[in-house]
Amino acid sequence: MKLSLGFSPCPNDTFIFDALIHHKIDTEGLDFEVFYDDVETLNQKAMRGELDITKLSYHAFAYVADKYVLLDAGSALGFGVGPLLICKDDPETLRSKLTTHNSQLTIGIPGKYTTANFLLGLAFPNATNKVELVFSDIEDAVLDGRIDVGLIIHENRFTYQDKGLKKIIDLGDYWEKQTGCAIPLGGIVANRNLPLDIQHKINRILRRSVEFAFQNPKSGLEFIRSHAQEMSEEVMYKHIELYVNKYSVDLGAEGKKAVKLLFDTALEKKIIPEIKQNIFLTGN
Repeated sequence: MKLSLGFSPCPNDTFIFDALIHHKIDTEGLDFEVFYDDVETLNQKAMRGELDITKLSYHAFAYVADKYVLLDAGSALGFGVGPLLICKDDPETLRSKLTTHNSQLTIGIPGKYTTANFLLGLAFPNATNKVELVFSDIEDAVLDGRIDVGLIIHENRFTYQDKGLKKIIDLGDYWEKQTGCAIPLGGIVANRNLPLDIQHKINRILRRSVEFAFQNPKSGLEFIRSHAQEMSEEVMYKHIELYVNKYSVDLGAEGKKAVKLLFDTALEKKIIPEIKQNIFLTGN
């Protein structure tokens, strides 16, 4: 059985999926047609229900819970992993301006439905003058003055200081201080049209793939590097270490609590619609 699978070319995703798509593990008869896209493109594809399995932002998942169910394996969440708000001018001055009513500062965001944008809305509800950019273009947009402030994700948290940019706030740290929970960034979901036994099979082999990657961290090096946008090996593995952890093997009760809190908070703030479906994979 062949299934369509979408994930980003970022090191955490290629690290997780390497063993699965290259059959380094038992895939229980499943094959995959792979689509590599940035996270907001994957979010938009999920809105249209295009893929059988996909990575997506937790924020976006709230809008597609009728189409997809969240797998226990493959998630990116944790402590110290959140998006950063950056600038090239004085951070304190800009932070103050972001809190003012009808702030006109132009903010580059990596997508409307990213969890990063959701956290930005929680921390700075008045900061609404946003421009959507591909995540990898945001640093340069700040540097050349196209935007006043940038919301960065992924490996850019390791590179912004080298370019002379400054941190206004770590939104993951903001969330952790507010809630005491890990921040859910992205998850892997399966189309609800797939039979339940196939959904569970996908979850099993995805967990197997993550475990293989942890046991053989250099196995997928060439594959990871081929998608890593001229990133050094050191930065690649820093990225992986940050975003792939115990929650990527299995959300567990702690991870599910963090996801539920994210959605409960977003619903309370009227950032997302009410979710009527059970979001987690159930049954056998």
